[in-house]
Amino acid sequence: MDEKIDASNKVQTIQMFINLVLFSRSFSESNLFPRKGFQNQVQVKNPNLETMEEDILYHLSLSTKTHNLPEMFGDIKFVCVGGSANRMKAFAQFIHKELELSGNPEEITDICEGTDRYCMYKVGPVLSISHGMGVPSISIMLHELIKLLHHAQCQDVVLFRLGTSGGVGLAPGTVVVTEKAVDYSFQPQFEQVVLGKVITRSTELDEEVASELLQCSSELQNIPTVIGNTMCTHDFYEGQGRLDGALCSFSHEDKLEYLRKAYDAGVRNIEMESTVFAAMCRVCAAVVCVTLLNRFEGDQIKSPHDVLVEYQQRPQILVSHFIKKIFLFYQQFVVLFSYN
Repeated sequence: MDEKIDASNKVQTIQMFINLVLFSRSFSESNLFPRKGFQNQVQVKNPNLETMEEDILYHLSLSTKTHNLPEMFGDIKFVCVGGSANRMKAFAQFIHKELELSGNPEEITDICEGTDRYCMYKVGPVLSISHGMGVPSISIMLHELIKLLHHAQCQDVVLFRLGTSGGVGLAPGTVVVTEKAVDYSFQPQFEQVVLGKVITRSTELDEEVASELLQCSSELQNIPTVIGNTMCTHDFYEGQGRLDGALCSFSHEDKLEYLRKAYDAGVRNIEMESTVFAAMCRVCAAVVCVTLLNRFEGDQIKSPHDVLVEYQQRPQILVSHFIKKIFLFYQQFVVLFSYN
């Protein structure tokens, strides 16, 4: 990068810096990522961890005693999670190319190769991790991921869930950036049973992140994007009102009535992980999912394979554009002040 930046570019870069500071401060209400100024370490809300000599992140095949987590992960700024192991490997290779990092993206290695539960790839300041399917699988991964970021002393981290979903009144291929993750009753909450008692946690996400992603979509071609609520269910069939499962106790009319209620409540897509992701990561996170079909028009996914592959790449392209803008800004910022 040329170290000589003209005056107009300096002004633009300084303005970007101001915007990023404001953007960073918008995360101040997060439970797990409290802000005290500009650099803030990921926190955990469990005092029991302080008394442990070793924390074994069993499902990630990592440990505080056998691995130097600050050295391995301390520079992480963006974490992208998604259900499919193959998809998250492909995303890691894609973001490697987008950020123009050194090395061969085809040679990236799975940090979690010691386990078959999840995969994890580190690409510069980006961590790409699979989480499996459904709330139980992603919640296990999130517990250990958040502890990993804490032990690694990571600061100012933004998390994204990249996924697929069923659209509610949207054409297939539309990307939905979640405003609120809602449950089956369209409430922005996640219910967790703890020691036989139901604990309710908020699932509201940061509006600034969603707005920035929407702006990024306008800078790209063929990435139709909307902001809307995402309904999280406990299964793919009955919980989502599908008529084609092994069990079905409702009619086509019942299904349409429920979907109409969901649409009126602001729901624009349905998936199976967003509420726990939002509850655990809160306002330093975003859920970005593409729709594979319009549920008002059917239950089965009938698009050709090549079309589905292209659809699944849309959230990756959008989030990578977001990451790339901030990554390049940091480079400009360093050059600007080293030049001065």
